[in-house]
Amino acid sequence: MKWRESLVGARGQTVRVARTVVVESARIPRKLFKVFVEVEGMYRNMVEQLTIYAVRNTITSFTRLKALKYRELRRLYPKLPSHYAYTACQDSSTRAKSFIRLKKLGQIDSDYPRVEKVSIWLDDHLWRLEGYTSIKIATHKGWIRIEFEPHKQYWKYINGGWKPASEAKIKLDKRNKKIKIYLVLIKDIEPYKPRGYIPVDVNEDNIAILVDDKPVLLETNMKKITLGYYYRRKRVQEKYDKIYGVKSRVKKKILRKLREKKKKHSIRWKTANIIVREAVRRGYGIALEQLGRRSANNMIKKVRDRQLRHRIYQASFKSIQNAIAEKAREYGVPVIYVDPRNTSRQCPIHRAPILYDNGSRIGKCSIGGEFWHRDVVACYNILSRTLGVDGSYAPKPLGITVDGRPVPLASTAAHDPIVLDRGLWERWKSPPKIHKYRMTR
Repeated sequence: MKWRESLVGARGQTVRVARTVVVESARIPRKLFKVFVEVEGMYRNMVEQLTIYAVRNTITSFTRLKALKYRELRRLYPKLPSHYAYTACQDSSTRAKSFIRLKKLGQIDSDYPRVEKVSIWLDDHLWRLEGYTSIKIATHKGWIRIEFEPHKQYWKYINGGWKPASEAKIKLDKRNKKIKIYLVLIKDIEPYKPRGYIPVDVNEDNIAILVDDKPVLLETNMKKITLGYYYRRKRVQEKYDKIYGVKSRVKKKILRKLREKKKKHSIRWKTANIIVREAVRRGYGIALEQLGRRSANNMIKKVRDRQLRHRIYQASFKSIQNAIAEKAREYGVPVIYVDPRNTSRQCPIHRAPILYDNGSRIGKCSIGGEFWHRDVVACYNILSRTLGVDGSYAPKPLGITVDGRPVPLASTAAHDPIVLDRGLWERWKSPPKIHKYRMTR
């Protein structure tokens, strides 16, 4: 089962959330599948022509591109339903806009984009749902009914009140003679007013949260994953570049089999799911640091080590926050962003600097002398900056009620978070009783 997620915002209190669920059709007879191959060929030709034209004339507007090229497309493909010209213009304008933007940033050397992979865009005139397990698609040979195989995630959304949107996409699997159908399901969610907040601090190797005054670290092992794949790619490149050259197909085929992206995607969404479910259970909101659009660039300005720069880029701080925000919107959980300045360097009790020695994650308050774990103090500062400023029912920040005695490794010291290894939480929907797991030292 494969599925992807996206968001659609709406004005007012109600938020419209969209999820794209991918389902596969049953194996299609050869003659029937040939019809869709012909549709894909005509659609691909339209997209290639339109994309080149849009880039050459710097057109990024769908309506302008449609006004200029619609009649020409109808003359070239008179048997194809007219709305394929509409969706091809939408597809091409999106590709052209992305290409022009990357070209201005200097990230592309070619003059025109290449259309390699094509998914056929469908609007409400080109498809309709037949029951819950089949769809009808308009083609140049008339309407064709396709049965698809629903999976657990699909039924979860359908039974949860999600409705199909007007748009959809299909992609041909020519090897197995199947069609992948990308269904967009939507639902209107009304956020609730939070009773409190769960602060979240995203780090390279863990995600720190504060649940009922208990600091918890969800270990993600992002550093180990990033470096492991970094050295693996490096070995493959050194080996095959000498034998086949830099642009060898053998090397590209091996690199495509690496699963770094899938592993990181899984970690992001599983941690987001755990955090959001804990917030829903308590009626809480979620507090995150307000990272800039190019936060990784700001983090590496003074970093010269190439490996460390690569790790910071691959840590996906912003992507993890986006996953949490998207999952929160699905459940109506409010999300607040606060100023991230000095959240891990300032004592939340005395507002004084915390001193760290030799890269240690345990620091000492310069005034009170109490010890703090770097990730835990960030959570307390995020919570302190959140409470009382949003008009919620959350309690006002009257003071931090933690034992910050200047006693190294005291049993109730403020630097003692509960560490949950990745192997423990990876299969959870939400954490069980967390007091039985080990403390960090």
